[in-house]
Amino acid sequence: MAEIRRTPENYFTLTCAILGLLAFLCIGWLVAEPKVLFGRSLTAIAPSLFPQIVLASLTILSFLLAWQIHRSEPDGSIPSGIYGLQRGAAFFGCMTFYALTMTPFGFLISSAISMAALSVLSGNRSVWQIVLLCTVSPVLLYLAATRLLAVSLPELNAIELFYARILP
Repeated sequence: MAEIRRTPENYFTLTCAILGLLAFLCIGWLVAEPKVLFGRSLTAIAPSLFPQIVLASLTILSFLLAWQIHRSEPDGSIPSGIYGLQRGAAFFGCMTFYALTMTPFGFLISSAISMAALSVLSGNRSVWQIVLLCTVSPVLLYLAATRLLAVSLPELNAIELFYARILP
């Protein structure tokens, strides 16, 4: 059996996987029950559905990443040391920016800016790929969340009016 590599990336990934699994298992204590009016729920879907999808995805992706880190060759392809910490701090800064600008900029604009920054941070230098990723992905995520999952996302009034006109 191969020895488990002890890197900050592996510790962080395994910690995310374990915390995601624990949160998924304890979702009943983390999400409040919906209000009931005359014996009927006021929401179309259970309020725990979206967090369950996110937590299950986080757990699965974290375990897959930990397994990939474990299988990879120690040839420097995985950032470690101070460079890994700098990239982690930049990633954390991008996610903090995303969280702070979601309400004032709206979902689409803050998602596009954050996806562009994360794409460049991950090493993508193709302008066309970045533009395509930053325009198509937020729109598809917005439509999936608002139309399929019935989740309300913060958005600018002009964008919401535009979607109201083109979508039934």
